[in-house]
Amino acid sequence: MTQTATVYTTSTCPYCSMMTNYLTEQNIPFKEVNVQTDPAAGQKLVETTGQMGVPQTELNGKWILGFDTNGIQEALKG
Repeated sequence: MTQTATVYTTSTCPYCSMMTNYLTEQNIPFKEVNVQTDPAAGQKLVETTGQMGVPQTELNGKWILGFDTNGIQEALKG
């Protein structure tokens, strides 16, 4: 089963870059959604998670807030 993450980012967020780099290094495919250029996605994200910060990553139905490598590894376990 291929696990694909969705990472919500902004253009100026260093932790967002760290998260996408980490996913790339771990060979985890991901889709990046920049909430700066897609405000509707940003609004939906806040409605879904109640959080305004980025990065927020959805993987296997779990939400990981911030650059949290342990959270990514836990979500991969299912």
